[in-house]
Amino acid sequence: MTHTGSGSTYDPPAGPVRGARPAAHAPAAARGHGPPRHVDRPVALVTGASSGIGAATARRFAAGGWHLLLSGRDRRRLEETASGTSAVLLPADLAAPDGARLLAQAALRATGRVDVLVAGAGIGWAGPFATMPHTDIDRVLFLDLNATLHLVREVLPSMVAAGRGRVVLVGSVAGCVGVREEAVYSAAKAALATFAEALRQELRGTGVGVTLVVPGPVATGFFARRGRPYDRSRPRPIAPADVARVVWDAVRRGRDEVYVPTWLTLPGRVRGLTPRLYRRLLNRYG
Repeated sequence: MTHTGSGSTYDPPAGPVRGARPAAHAPAAARGHGPPRHVDRPVALVTGASSGIGAATARRFAAGGWHLLLSGRDRRRLEETASGTSAVLLPADLAAPDGARLLAQAALRATGRVDVLVAGAGIGWAGPFATMPHTDIDRVLFLDLNATLHLVREVLPSMVAAGRGRVVLVGSVAGCVGVREEAVYSAAKAALATFAEALRQELRGTGVGVTLVVPGPVATGFFARRGRPYDRSRPRPIAPADVARVVWDAVRRGRDEVYVPTWLTLPGRVRGLTPRLYRRLLNRYG
């Protein structure tokens, strides 16, 4: 039983990537080395961009003409994501005490603004809760929930001041139904969904929106790296590019909540209408 993440470390790329603009070491960038670069395109900061949903989302926004600020823990894979783009690379460790603050400061120093934040970094852990080490409980909660909240807190004031922007939070169907032997991950994603709703209400009238993206299982290395491959017959894993297309569409349309695939809205409806039936189904298939 192990865990894994899609974040990164404050370790600058070893060398320039063809077509990509590497950023300075994040703490140095946060100290203000040089004025922000003028960018005449909308700017998206994507975390977890080293792989999976984050990488696919970054590529979709790049194809749409956006300027990218990419953050991830795996420097080499982050460079692969940025290949062929003018992305600014911001390798970062969101597990560090000041990780979110330093990343946000580096992002704002790089371009002067963030129009969309896609918070895609996170980790998983599989196994009985009674055997889960306390350190792993803390790590999952910190990376999947606390670090995301701190990053939003750092980026949000500039969006509100500008009167525009959107925060995209990547949730999970586990946060809607509660998945056995993924108790802490489910709890973190459920909390993220509630945070999205509360923040959305606070931001009414500011021009800043909040989108919660709720995917089912996605065909990435997430399951294998956490120590347990995905072994359910239903729902079938979808491609990261499918989630990226939904994120792109949600940002363009200003949608508050989207499920991938859309039929995943059913469990929540059943839970609200007939809790007993919901739990019988969950006991059998959950």
